[in-house]
Amino acid sequence: MTDIQERSISLSGQKTGPVGDEAPIISMIGTRAMLFEAPGAFTMAHQRRIWALIEAAESRSDVQELVPGVTNLMLVFTTPPKDPEQIAAWLRHAWDTLPERHIEGRLFKVGVQYGGELGEDLHRVAAHAGLTPEEVISIHHGNEYTVCAIGSAPGFGYLHGLDPRIATPRKSVPSLHMLAGTVTIGGMQAGISALTGPNGWNSIGFTEITLFDPMKEPPALFAIGDRIRFYPESIVL
Repeated sequence: MTDIQERSISLSGQKTGPVGDEAPIISMIGTRAMLFEAPGAFTMAHQRRIWALIEAAESRSDVQELVPGVTNLMLVFTTPPKDPEQIAAWLRHAWDTLPERHIEGRLFKVGVQYGGELGEDLHRVAAHAGLTPEEVISIHHGNEYTVCAIGSAPGFGYLHGLDPRIATPRKSVPSLHMLAGTVTIGGMQAGISALTGPNGWNSIGFTEITLFDPMKEPPALFAIGDRIRFYPESIVL
């Protein structure tokens, strides 16, 4: 959950500027949900503190569901909270005092068919970065990525670990039929498309793995804390 489109009300004592202020932003989403947004950039340190909040919030009897995102966490309550500010104060205290939570996930090695028709934005990424397509590929598979959150589409993992040299803004006009399995870059995040459909991320390759299978348990291949290493199976420039 990285894009909140519902109307929200900021709780008292919170800064209302963009994420990046010194204090977290805490808002009510409707009557039964509260959104906690961490300050600062998308770092693993901040994400591990979000994971610590998850563990702490799981012990609350008034919480029905937790929806972690990229440096944010939504709490869905069993009933509308009578004192939202008290819960917000609890969240702020937990954020300030809890140590980072490290999750030792599994390691996935994912083969990628770089470039070609299914990686049609590879040259766009290269042009934006001022690099050659070969350099983009080398940089992309040279890092290890961490699954920070699952969301947006069933089974889609938001990946931390993209080298800033190849970070590329999302497209203003999305692709209308990007296939599931497309290896993508969106801003400072990397990903693999979980479903076929419209997508504004930049496609740089394709993998045959299936990220979501409703007939399996669990249906999502990746989980929070898993690590991914890409490697080239083929390159078409």
